[in-house]
Amino acid sequence: MALPKANRLKSRKDFQAVFREGIRRNGSYLTLRALKPLYSPKPPLDTATQAIQANDSVHLASTRIGISISTKVSKRAVVRNRIKRQITSALYNLLPKLSPGWRLVFIVKPTAAESKCVSPQFLQELEQLLAQAEVFDGNS
Repeated sequence: MALPKANRLKSRKDFQAVFREGIRRNGSYLTLRALKPLYSPKPPLDTATQAIQANDSVHLASTRIGISISTKVSKRAVVRNRIKRQITSALYNLLPKLSPGWRLVFIVKPTAAESKCVSPQFLQELEQLLAQAEVFDGNS
C-alpha cells in the first residue's frame, strides 16, 4: 500500500535539507533522519494573532516521508523494492499518529536484507525510532 501523495518526500532539495539539518536516530535495521516543522507553537498575544494562527494550523503541511535504500543493501532491485514496500505499509499504519509538518527520511541498513527482516519487525523499529525523535502527535 503506497503512501498518499501529500505524505511523500520527493524533491532532492527536501532530502538534502533533512540530511543537512535533521536529527538522527539509529536502529538495527533503519536510520531515521527527521526535520522538525518550521512553525513554533507559542501562545497568541491578541485576537488578531489567534486568527492568523488558526489559519496557519489549517494550512500546516502534512508529514512527508522518504525512504532511501542503496544498492549496498542488496544488488537485486526485487529485494530492495520488497523492503521498501514493507516499510511503506508499516508507515501507512503509523501515519495518523504522526505530528503534522515533519519531514522524515528512513535509511535502510544492509542488516535489513541479511536478516530477512519482516513487516512486524519494521513496524516495531519504526515506532521506536519515531518515539525517540518525538515525532508522534502530542510529543512536539
